[in-house]
Amino acid sequence: EKETVLDDMNIPEEISNYVNTHFPDNKIIQVVKDVDELELSYDVILEDSLSMEFNRKKKIISIEGINKIPDSVIPEKLLNYVNNNYSEQYIIEWNLDNRYQEIELNNGIELKFNKEGEFIRIDY
Repeated sequence: EKETVLDDMNIPEEISNYVNTHFPDNKIIQVVKDVDELELSYDVILEDSLSMEFNRKKKIISIEGINKIPDSVIPEKLLNYVNNNYSEQYIIEWNLDNRYQEIELNNGIELKFNKEGEFIRIDY
């Protein structure tokens, strides 16, 4: 496993653009390029206790915070499901893996969806 902290000049443009678009008020604190066996990822820490992970293609796969994360980063089907079924709650975490998407609400409920955004189940 090899981790490299990237300076501002070496942060991939795709990551900088994503942060500037969806988190314009949150400065990047640190970006770590993480090589674990054959997997490459980028771990990004922003102000206000926000963290995110990008895959080798520099596509977002995880966002985690302690406050509401922007609606603009949540896939539309998942956002609609939360708005229709949990209108009093808000999303603090979103994760994507090879088979599923998961979101966590501010009340601790975790909702699992397939990659197409169809609801599967509630995890506690």
